[in-house]
Amino acid sequence: MLRTSDILATVRMLQEEHLDVRTVTLGVNVAECARNDMADTCRAVEGKVAAKAGNLVRVCDEIAGRYGLPVVNKRLALSAASQLLEGRSARDALLLARAMDAAAAAVRVDLIGGFTALVHKGMTPGEQTLINSLPVVLSRTDRVCASINVADTRSGINVDAVRLVAQKILNTAEATADTNGFGAAKLVVFANIPEDNPFMAGAFLGPGAPECVINVGVSGPGVVKRAVDRLTKARPDASLDEIAEEIKHTAYRVTRTGELIGREVAARLGVAFGVVDLSLAPTPLVGDSVGEIYQAMGIHELGAPGTTAAVALLNDAVKKGGAFASSSVGGLSGAFIPVTEDHALAEAVAAGTLTIEKLEAMTAVCSIGIDMILVPGGTPATAVAGIILDEAAIGVMNGKTTGVRLIPVPGRDVGDRVDFGGLFGGGTVARINCPRGSAAFVNRGGHIPAPLRGLTN
Repeated sequence: MLRTSDILATVRMLQEEHLDVRTVTLGVNVAECARNDMADTCRAVEGKVAAKAGNLVRVCDEIAGRYGLPVVNKRLALSAASQLLEGRSARDALLLARAMDAAAAAVRVDLIGGFTALVHKGMTPGEQTLINSLPVVLSRTDRVCASINVADTRSGINVDAVRLVAQKILNTAEATADTNGFGAAKLVVFANIPEDNPFMAGAFLGPGAPECVINVGVSGPGVVKRAVDRLTKARPDASLDEIAEEIKHTAYRVTRTGELIGREVAARLGVAFGVVDLSLAPTPLVGDSVGEIYQAMGIHELGAPGTTAAVALLNDAVKKGGAFASSSVGGLSGAFIPVTEDHALAEAVAAGTLTIEKLEAMTAVCSIGIDMILVPGGTPATAVAGIILDEAAIGVMNGKTTGVRLIPVPGRDVGDRVDFGGLFGGGTVARINCPRGSAAFVNRGGHIPAPLRGLTN
């Protein structure tokens, strides 16, 4: 039985607190599209996307109108493109990426993920081709997003893959210098990549998924922030466990709302429903910020001692509330900390209170990693690789997903302001301490072995 208070709380979320379905993402397996000729493969990919996703946008818009709940983004996540690139050339990789781009445009989705390689144990020739093509692909397509998994808890960290990807991040930024290196914002490097993540740029359809599946990303940082505000206004001495309890109740209502939308979209399209990902993904709008939640808890200067504990409290409460609401919670489900996309985090970086090192500590307890961080264009590849290795180590040793979305901004240095606009926001170029201090370690290459906790059989 639904209580009147729950119904009214949900109405308030919709009308006043920026509650939305951040993304409905349709996963499509395109492995069957492999042909002897790459042109035929590309046509098959475009044809399958058109057949499976042709009604996605229309259905989402109709359901959003019916419930009065905005569906902000409609997206596609394909199975790993590297599977279609074995025995192929860099030119073929670009042809495939352009076919993905054209397919996304034809069905009117915002972004398409799945230009993906899973290289945590080693690289096949097709995976190397995909990685080497990233600068050209991400500079010559509009909607294509890429992800590379370089580590997992059962395999350890592929350092050689990290070194290669780090150089390609720099090359991608240079190839898109006219947009301040924005191409790098469409590439995520993962440890323990999730197979059902609906959020970009890391979404792809994992090998264990159905042929087609709907995964939904629900975001409500404004909803959570207002809930904490109401509690602390009514009870200024509210304890941290009371704040956690309030966040859990709020996450429960948000999750139920998202699952309702996702299941109806899946039913209308005749495909499986996968997961609802309850991730607090901010936007640059004031009132839609994860950083503001920490401030509402009492962390008035983000980056101050206690910030990591606040992130842990929020992430844990969101997961518990979501898990109680649905047996289909998956993806990342927690709190994101994408700096340029969150005005409070961006302001803290500009003020110098929130550093890359502190952000790294926060990633040990949030649901992702170093995300949308601007760094100087002259950053050496070994420093980029070192940051990826640090994040991968946190993920591998703790059995959690971590990721890196780093944007070296060509021609810019520490303290310079960069704006991307839209949901990607903007921010200040951050300082990397000792950027050349780990070159000898990184250049040893090889493999960092899996931890003992990976031996679970």
